[in-house]
Amino acid sequence: MQFHTSIPISKSSFPIDYDSKIVSLGSCFAVNMGERFDYFKFQNSVNPFGILFHPLALEKMVRLALQQKIFDISDIFFHNETWHHFDMHSDLNHRDPQLMLDQLNARVLLANETIQSATHLILTLGTAWIYKTADSNLAVANCHKLPQNHFRKELLSVEAIRESLSRMLSMIFEANPKIQIILTISPVRHIKDGFVENQWSKANLISAVHELLSQKPENTHYFASYEIMMDELRDYRFYADDMIHPNKTAVNYIWKRFSETWISESAQALMPKIQNIQKGLAHRPFNPESESHQQFLSKLQSDIGTLQKQFPHLDF
Repeated sequence: MQFHTSIPISKSSFPIDYDSKIVSLGSCFAVNMGERFDYFKFQNSVNPFGILFHPLALEKMVRLALQQKIFDISDIFFHNETWHHFDMHSDLNHRDPQLMLDQLNARVLLANETIQSATHLILTLGTAWIYKTADSNLAVANCHKLPQNHFRKELLSVEAIRESLSRMLSMIFEANPKIQIILTISPVRHIKDGFVENQWSKANLISAVHELLSQKPENTHYFASYEIMMDELRDYRFYADDMIHPNKTAVNYIWKRFSETWISESAQALMPKIQNIQKGLAHRPFNPESESHQQFLSKLQSDIGTLQKQFPHLDF
């Protein structure tokens, strides 16, 4: 009797290795995966404009980056003693408007550079629910805790999502024709929208992505993050205490499945060596001055030096 299912995922013909340059964009699950890339010392950039959940926000971010938008004071607004931008995560808010604008313009240049030089872009879609401003009918990435009557909530249709993704991919491929794009749906549950509404949202995202993929766009792929969480793990013990986010065990499992299919064999052979170094760097000795610990540190530095000769960009 079988008590576990395993989703078949084909090995990529365009694997990620230690010479690859990766951009991770999207929901907080993009951050989870980006942290794994960072831990194993891949060349990775995550969400230059902060966490973005829905397709229209991601499309606008890509457009701003590739058009090298220059922000000025008319683009931001003041609320609760802080300056904000509707298209940015609250992590980029600032009490000084000029410092915020300088930061936004620096992020535009960073995003432009990373997208144009990337070999792989991982795009994680979180929700199809969006908020539009009541006065101008513009979709926002973040409401920044303004009163609810400033916005109208709306569910993006499958067609609207597919068209947004298609426009975004066209812009990216025009800037970087050789980039490989990996689309995935975040396994994070947006149950504040409602239990049924969360599934409705995920269903629209999944349908739109697969309608797009059925057109066989070049260099565009799908990784089944959401499906792995729902059909392989499918138990509340794999959620954090909030019962919304996948816990560390779940994220590590999804990372393992991603590694098996998207990371090259040569990189997978190197990853345990990097993990050993990371564990060594995190080690806290009882006696830092002991001879044995000094020998341990010497060996650790030697191991780091050996890897850095092969991959100079590795930074421990």
